[in-house]
Amino acid sequence: MANNDTVRLAVLIDADNASASVIKELLEEVAKYGTATVKRAFGDWTTSNLSGWKEHLHKHAIQPMQQFAYTKGKNSTDSAFIIDAMDLLYAGNLDGFCLVSSDSDFTRLATRMREAGKVVYGLGERKTPEPFIAACDKFIFFEVLKRPAEAAAPVPVSDVPDLKELLTHAIKETSRDSGWASLSAVGSFINKNNTSFDPRNYGFTKLSELVRKQTYLEVKETTDPSGFNHLSVRARATST
Repeated sequence: MANNDTVRLAVLIDADNASASVIKELLEEVAKYGTATVKRAFGDWTTSNLSGWKEHLHKHAIQPMQQFAYTKGKNSTDSAFIIDAMDLLYAGNLDGFCLVSSDSDFTRLATRMREAGKVVYGLGERKTPEPFIAACDKFIFFEVLKRPAEAAAPVPVSDVPDLKELLTHAIKETSRDSGWASLSAVGSFINKNNTSFDPRNYGFTKLSELVRKQTYLEVKETTDPSGFNHLSVRARATST
């Protein structure tokens, strides 16, 4: 799956538990990882609660999946979402799934999909419970997708893991004898152990920009014989 254009993804949206205002940015984010060949939004479309979604469904070619609330207090939408997701999984035509919700009820679904060898991207609010975040290969917060148009830089997300601790630990675990670690190795280590890690959570668009701004780190750039540039990073001997 080296070429993202060939990666087939299903975008499944829990409309009862996701904001319609972020859908444009959400689909642009999904496009970074593959092609959304399936786009479905689940909810009871006969209610006024989802009226804000309707114009977005048509505009972005998202198929509304109707699910009536048969019993008060029971979330029928979740059940329909899970049944459809499993049908798609068994059909075998997809490489991965994008589960759009802040609901922990989809934790087991994400785990099951990964057990089947599918990549799972979660997208939801910062309030999303940790078990669901951890069950995904990568989790993206709505807060970094939707920001004021006049903002000069991404808006950092509050209540995220301590950045210095994340970076210094990853460098220690991936560094060579010289103390230098490949930035790509550092990023890979962090992402595998913290699925919600995203430089945008800390106000930066790229990991390279983030590490260059940390005064407790040193960054160097080298060029290999093929002409490709590589970044390495290490902790300074004395933190400032």
